[in-house]
Amino acid sequence: MKRLILIAFFVIFSVSLYAEIKIGALFSTSGPASFLGLPEKQTLDMVVEEINKNGGINGEKIKIIFYDTKGIDGEARKKFIRLATKDRVLAVIGPTRSGSTLAIKDLAKKYKLPVISCASSNRIINPLYKEVFKVAPSDIHAVEKIYEYLLSKGMKKVAIITAQSGFGYSGRDALLKKAKEMNIHIVADEKFKDTDKDMKSQLSKIASLKPDAVICWGVGPAPAIVAKNFKELNINAQLIMSHGVASKKFIALAGNAAENIILPAGRLIVADQLPDTDPFKKMLLKYKHDYETKFNSEVSTFGGHAYDAMHILKIALENTGKNKNKIAKAIESIKGYKGTYGEFNFSEKDHNGLTKDAFVMVKIENGDWKLIHK
Repeated sequence: MKRLILIAFFVIFSVSLYAEIKIGALFSTSGPASFLGLPEKQTLDMVVEEINKNGGINGEKIKIIFYDTKGIDGEARKKFIRLATKDRVLAVIGPTRSGSTLAIKDLAKKYKLPVISCASSNRIINPLYKEVFKVAPSDIHAVEKIYEYLLSKGMKKVAIITAQSGFGYSGRDALLKKAKEMNIHIVADEKFKDTDKDMKSQLSKIASLKPDAVICWGVGPAPAIVAKNFKELNINAQLIMSHGVASKKFIALAGNAAENIILPAGRLIVADQLPDTDPFKKMLLKYKHDYETKFNSEVSTFGGHAYDAMHILKIALENTGKNKNKIAKAIESIKGYKGTYGEFNFSEKDHNGLTKDAFVMVKIENGDWKLIHK
């Protein structure tokens, strides 16, 4: 009897000792979107290390099972199925790209596996799936912020040039939809592929129409090529980029052509320029310090997506334990969480929880970000 009791004790002790919460992560840490995915993975590793050091979640340590999607939609699907069926994770953070997230959306529903995407496209949450959330603010909010800025400067004549990708399609939809609502006149609607090496043809057509502003919507190297071509053609208009380029990598790729470009971005990249009364400043500066100290590289808003996703999932798991079927409902109940992009208020009908106030307008000056004050 004593032997059985001793064995039972060691079994219970061992289960407790090795109890863990398995969370999947899908980021593009190689390929053209690696400058987005790498800070996401680094941030997630940093946040999980801190959570585990402080006792984990309800006394259990987090184990991250990570796969690199390489920015390929098919790879994202393959790795998601593996996370769901072999690794049996409780939830997935990522993917990095909108296209990859849209590629796994049906799988999240099929396997009833909660996903907190780090991508931006509004199509991720529209139509709404119970299991699918996102922490990056929606394109529609970025567009509202851009149009408000242009209207404040008396600019109504706008040309758009958008990527033929999940992020680009969603951005184009938002640009066209909001233009009608906000009295913006779209004079040109050009497109490009992420792999294109020259956009002078599209930009020359745009230049002939003499717009007040040109809005480029894309991620990766392509928007930097647009910026270079724009400068080479000496187009007399304000060049606006999307939040998809809010990384120093874009400035490095575009070089001098990045100067004076304006874009909507999260507060994180201009945290030190925020007024001391800003409710997010203290948290943002701490994250920025911790990240830059640990990885010896500049913080980016994309890493902030992983920061927010992990903290939101932590809140949900603290309230549900390891019951996968209750996680989505728990996320929907989260209100007032102050993250790197703003205050999140989720609901059954809103799986993003942000508004246009997630963005500030930023200008690139002398190779750095400058907050545009209202």
